Amino acid sequence: MRAARLIKMVLLLQARPSMTAAELARELEVSERTVARDVLSLSEAGVPVYADRGRAGGYRLIGGYRTRLTGLGRSEAEALFLSGVPSALREMGLADAASAARLKVSAALLPELRDAATGVAQRFHLDAPAWYQEPETPALLPEIADAVWDDRRITARYLRKDTEVERELEPYGLVLKAGVWYLAARTQGDYRVYRVDRFSSVAVAERGSTSEAGTAGTEDAGERFTRDASFDLPAFWAERAAQFARSILREEVVLRLSASGVRQLPYVTERTAAREAIARAQSGGGTDEQGRLTVTLAVESADVAYAQLLALGPEGEILAPPELRARFATAAHRTAALYT
Repeated sequence: MRAARLIKMVLLLQARPSMTAAELARELEVSERTVARDVLSLSEAGVPVYADRGRAGGYRLIGGYRTRLTGLGRSEAEALFLSGVPSALREMGLADAASAARLKVSAALLPELRDAATGVAQRFHLDAPAWYQEPETPALLPEIADAVWDDRRITARYLRKDTEVERELEPYGLVLKAGVWYLAARTQGDYRVYRVDRFSSVAVAERGSTSEAGTAGTEDAGERFTRDASFDLPAFWAERAAQFARSILREEVVLRLSASGVRQLPYVTERTAAREAIARAQSGGGTDEQGRLTVTLAVESADVAYAQLLALGPEGEILAPPELRARFATAAHRTAALYT
């Protein structure tokens, strides 16, 4: 474990001019004290690591030192082949490039490791779309993917509700979520998320071509933009996804749950909201004398709550709002009549 960490540290310093102790600690997932000990171990082993002191200081390799520790072990080779998402690469028009890259990597591996690609493919497969959905590849995805890879501005027309708007975008990254493609882009200094299947046209002016549904772009649309080095796509997506999940939960329902209802609630409604509601209720007073827990649950709407919470059956009792409680009472009477 430590040997692998030391190798990774050398490779990190080899790839960058200098790194602070905090940066190395974050990359290696250790403390800064461990980083200092590892640097000392590398120095004792003859690796020329130099420490610059001061506020702008850090660690660097002296004299263009290059390590030959670049061979892949079996687990590393398998992880490399596992990292590809074949369906996503195919939809972005990168299947041929990915295939060529895998062949080159395979040719460079030791003979005993060349079965890694086949072994991984037979053991792991990522099926991104959700159940009961037929995935459709957005027609403009390849053009957008090209712009993302090449840091090129695009002129795009986007369907927003019932209107179509035109935007000048700096495409930063693509995200595939449950079979749906999203574009993270900067416009007018702000980062936003767009569903790729809602673009009606995309133009990269420098290439002199547009999509079939598009119109010619402006002269500046295809120019490269300067990417913000601090932009972190996974972190940005996680934050926006959490914001979206919170934004759609605009109403509240108060319900009393049996012990079984408490266990079932996260599986019939929005999971995070359910767990937060249960945790608040348990910390605020716990269960009543009959072992039931009263929770206040954030929901998208009364109609959505009605459809979801019916699955609890007798394990959940709606207390508020009164209109929703009345709907559940009616449903209970109708259900009872069916079984009388």
